[in-house]
Amino acid sequence: MNTKTSLRKPDAGPAVDRSAHATPAVDKLEQARLLLEAGEPSLTELGEAVGLSPSHLQRRFSARFGLSPAEYLAQRKLGSLRSALREGSDVSAALYDAGYGSPSRVYESGAARLGMTPARYRAGGAGEQIRWSLTRTAIGTALIATTARGICMIELGEDPGVLEGKLRSEFPRAQLERVDAGRDEFLAPRVQAVAETLGGHKQSVPVDLIGTAFQKKVWDALMKIPLGQTRSYEQIAREIGSPRGARAVAQACANNRVAVVVPCHRVVRGDGSLGGYRWGLPLKEKLLQRERAA
Repeated sequence: MNTKTSLRKPDAGPAVDRSAHATPAVDKLEQARLLLEAGEPSLTELGEAVGLSPSHLQRRFSARFGLSPAEYLAQRKLGSLRSALREGSDVSAALYDAGYGSPSRVYESGAARLGMTPARYRAGGAGEQIRWSLTRTAIGTALIATTARGICMIELGEDPGVLEGKLRSEFPRAQLERVDAGRDEFLAPRVQAVAETLGGHKQSVPVDLIGTAFQKKVWDALMKIPLGQTRSYEQIAREIGSPRGARAVAQACANNRVAVVVPCHRVVRGDGSLGGYRWGLPLKEKLLQRERAA
């Protein structure tokens, strides 16, 4: 990719007298973001294009969007790669189309956050070993699935067949093994921890999260919310350095496959109303009530 040609200011329009009309800093930051969407400029090139020093741009961009320019670019590329792989694109073509110059660059640039190789991800988790079990909890049946790295999926409901179907849909080609959690030394403590969490007791549970840098910032912030307390989407956005990112925070919550352990039920709207929840608002309210009682 020709970096220089990608730095043309988007929608520049007719030339203006810059001495008479200074561009607000926030507009320069948005301009920088659009340039990152269009190409792969270095921090120095990006600063020159928008008229800010590299250090000032780095600081202001991170404060505005919650990610440095380099992190923003890595997230964009990873998102493009994930989408292409899920749509069935050839692995090599998906890598190059997403902006990775060679297959090895996918790991150098941090896209190993896929949690598995791009080929396995495209193949629906082929080659991954996932052990899972069902357990009764204080609020119903829970399916807990784990890789060797930790819990990779939690589903709640009353129909075991439906829960298993969701797991197989998420990892259609993984090696899935249902086990008796009471007899499995690895799965047993994780199943117990999830059950205790659903009962309103805070537990520390290893998880295997697959997401972008921004999503992981949100999930890390959720796990720091004290038991029984809530934060608004806006508060979480400010906490992670992206004060205008409330909508993106809500989207990260929606993409959380290990809800409860990563407690997106503790995030509410600014007016205190519950907002949304993947398993319905009655369950969200019940979880909060149990935590407050505990």
